[in-house]
Amino acid sequence: MAKIKGIIGLRPSKEEIVEVTCPPYDVIKEGSVIEGVLKKRDNSLYHVTLGKKPGEVLQRLINQKIMLPDEEPCYYVYEQNYDGISRTGVLSAVEVSDYALGEIIRHEKTFDDKVKGRLELRSKTGYTFEPVFLLTEAKIEDTLENIKQNHSPVYEFSSDFENNSELHGIYNRIYRIPEASSAGIELQKNLSEYPLYIADGHHRYHASLLNHQTHFLGYICPTTKVVVQAYNRLINGKKSFGSIIGQIPLQETGIFTTPMKHCFAIYTKDKSFLLEAQKIPNDVIGKLDCSILEKELYPILGLTHELIMDPRHFDYYPEAELEQMKKRVDAGEYEIAVALHPVSIEELVAVANAGIKDPQIVMPEKSTYFSPKILSGIIIYRHICK
Repeated sequence: MAKIKGIIGLRPSKEEIVEVTCPPYDVIKEGSVIEGVLKKRDNSLYHVTLGKKPGEVLQRLINQKIMLPDEEPCYYVYEQNYDGISRTGVLSAVEVSDYALGEIIRHEKTFDDKVKGRLELRSKTGYTFEPVFLLTEAKIEDTLENIKQNHSPVYEFSSDFENNSELHGIYNRIYRIPEASSAGIELQKNLSEYPLYIADGHHRYHASLLNHQTHFLGYICPTTKVVVQAYNRLINGKKSFGSIIGQIPLQETGIFTTPMKHCFAIYTKDKSFLLEAQKIPNDVIGKLDCSILEKELYPILGLTHELIMDPRHFDYYPEAELEQMKKRVDAGEYEIAVALHPVSIEELVAVANAGIKDPQIVMPEKSTYFSPKILSGIIIYRHICK
């Protein structure tokens, strides 16, 4: 099944890891506050992943010994502590394989045009900078705990993004485990018995395929340790929500919060409602709440699937940011906010497994949000192309 090996590449000096590490490129919106914070940090990996001169910046970081070469193949056990929760996974180099083999399993569509920038960056530098977030059903929790109990972390720090990222304030411990060590051999053996499911970073994996890499940078986490948030919607219909209220069975609630499964919480400037699904299909895609919402509400608002990535009609927020959604509705930017129940890991795995035989079976866009994200810059991988 999944084949892993230790990572060879570059990692930050202990003194600079707080400044080097940053959120992944795809959650740094242009013009956002967090982008402004990172721009001010000369040694942030942001200047490589999203900067105008990535090769020059990376070479400067190497020359100044801010990024250090590590030629011994190693796994990096990565613990994140936040809000009284601890999540541990492992960073490794994972063999690239075609989806049809069922070793690396996706649940989303991928598009060539979305990876042009990642391919260009990899071509210019020869490195992969950000991991694909992977899930495993392998029982590695005890192995990871034993590693943490019997090894000292090579890094131990709190992330500081001036309170402008979900990664701000997370306490991180990183343990360097040589591939040839007994712990490394045990990790490799246990993980090799199961496939890996892509949770987040489908386009990063797609870039690895198109780049003809032998391996890609992956963060592997047990399914038992993962929390999936709902991906909620801000919506401007072609028809106003007020004009269609009488066409759908709404229950006024007075609150806007994450609803029960197969229900949708709707927030307007004036009122909050609950909308129950009218029909729940049996197929793995149709019964997802995001699919039901698209089928039952969007057409009444005059919206089609082609518009779901159009910011004039839609924007998306994770479950933890309901208040930000309400503020944008109150400001008149969008007419309604819609909160969904989160997709379960079991639903994700069912869709992914069905998609092995039929590549057309994939989740709708913006179905899941995995939180917290993985810091970029803990280790960058020197990949090899075929």
